[in-house]
Amino acid sequence: MTTNNQTLYKLTNITIAFILLIAIWQLVIVIGDYPEALLPSPLSVWEGILSLIATGIIFEHLQVSLMRFAAGYLSAVILAVLLGLILGRTQRIWDIFDPIVQVLRPVAPIAWTPFIVLWFGIGDMPAIVIIFIAAFFPVLLTTVSAVKKVDRTYLKVAQNLEIKQPQLMYKIILPAAFPSIANGLHIAIGTAWIFLVAGEMVGAQSGLGYLIIDSRNALDLDLVLAGIVFIGILGLILDKLIRVFEKWVGKQWGGAK
Repeated sequence: MTTNNQTLYKLTNITIAFILLIAIWQLVIVIGDYPEALLPSPLSVWEGILSLIATGIIFEHLQVSLMRFAAGYLSAVILAVLLGLILGRTQRIWDIFDPIVQVLRPVAPIAWTPFIVLWFGIGDMPAIVIIFIAAFFPVLLTTVSAVKKVDRTYLKVAQNLEIKQPQLMYKIILPAAFPSIANGLHIAIGTAWIFLVAGEMVGAQSGLGYLIIDSRNALDLDLVLAGIVFIGILGLILDKLIRVFEKWVGKQWGGAK
């Protein structure tokens, strides 16, 4: 299948998926006999989306949310990958840190909100910190696991060629582990995006989460669902961007076609 055919195939599947979702949405309204005040119709939400675009409000909130997401997610990924590469190569140190990570990992980032607000105040930082926590642990654990599973043949070849640190880390171990690390990036981008919205619902005065809460307080449920639509579409786009980045890195290291 050619590249153009693959693109057309993917676009067709996405279109069918959205049509199916809208049809189910409208069917639920008809069968449940829900009034607009309880469950706005797809048409009402579409009008809400157009109004947000026409007034430019949505772009202000999108810009703020994406800035917070980029700051929290990228800082978490960089730190988690660096620590994961080190801890994955030092089993004794990882044995000490592993129980700490396993205790902290299951705690939902939003549970730290009271302390985060006290420490960082209100504004951008609480949301950024929540995103950081949400993204950090999936990437860290995936990186440690990926480093431990690197083929020993690569390490023996590097030893024979007398490749030392730090060249060993970024020339051998990181390229070999990256396909598995990419899985952590996918997981982290989903959880981080979810908790971005949760963080903005708690201590922010702007962003998509704040837009939803503000619209709910004003009983504009069409705008609430419009905000949810934007969140879903942006989450899809971010996931696709990560996949593009993964393929690009694979080509640079000769691991992808």
